Amino acid sequence: MLTITAINAFNDNYIWVLQQDTQQAVYVVDPGDANVVLDYLNAHQLTLAGILITHHHRDHTGGIAALVAYVEQTTGDTLAVYGPQSEAIQGVNIAIEPQITQTLSLALLDSPVQVLSVPGHTAGHIAYLVDGALFCGDTLFSGGCGRLFEGTPAQMWHSLRLLAALPAETRVYCAHEYTLANLKFAQAADPSNAKLKAYNEQATALRAQGKATIPSTIGLERSINPFLRAVTPTIVDSIKQQFCDQDLSNVDELTCFTLLRQWKDIF
Repeated sequence: MLTITAINAFNDNYIWVLQQDTQQAVYVVDPGDANVVLDYLNAHQLTLAGILITHHHRDHTGGIAALVAYVEQTTGDTLAVYGPQSEAIQGVNIAIEPQITQTLSLALLDSPVQVLSVPGHTAGHIAYLVDGALFCGDTLFSGGCGRLFEGTPAQMWHSLRLLAALPAETRVYCAHEYTLANLKFAQAADPSNAKLKAYNEQATALRAQGKATIPSTIGLERSINPFLRAVTPTIVDSIKQQFCDQDLSNVDELTCFTLLRQWKDIF
């Protein structure tokens, strides 16, 4: 069985730890902070087998150098660091071109890791899918999606549709605890969504107890995330009200997504 554990970092980042059965060596996803990873490893008497990176932003990559040095000093081994080839991330020594490398075989994981190309937040952003668990970095959040720092709306819309097509039970391990802020916007865009209202109450209760709202699931996101539902009539109506100065009498799905993301940027 694959166990997935969150390490909290910075204000709202999650660094994900992947442990197969009782293996003492683990993989981590997007370690922006080496210190919290080392504290976790030492507290649980674990070793580090490798790192999976989704994109180049510092809060996802900042711990690479220190973790590589730690492994080399303690074991003499060279740590395997996987990441997107097109983003030239310092410390990545196994660069992935997702159009060529579609699956990875990691020595200590029983199942193959599928690599998905999900540009939008950054130009070369990738995601990892293993045992029904999706590690999507800053592409898909619970109730939201990443900002478009480098990619285009068309790229992000395509990436989100790719993720939305995964099985409903797929667990979504995004990299930030942004859920309550995302749901505030989601309710503004989709005010009559009863499932969204119920999820907001559930998420609010979890956060009040200091608990994470992550992981979500693809099935849940399909029902509450406005960025996966951009062409839903109620959301289209909200977009038309928000952008009433534009002629939106005949809008396509990409236009709806683009305007929805613009609205969120200033919300």
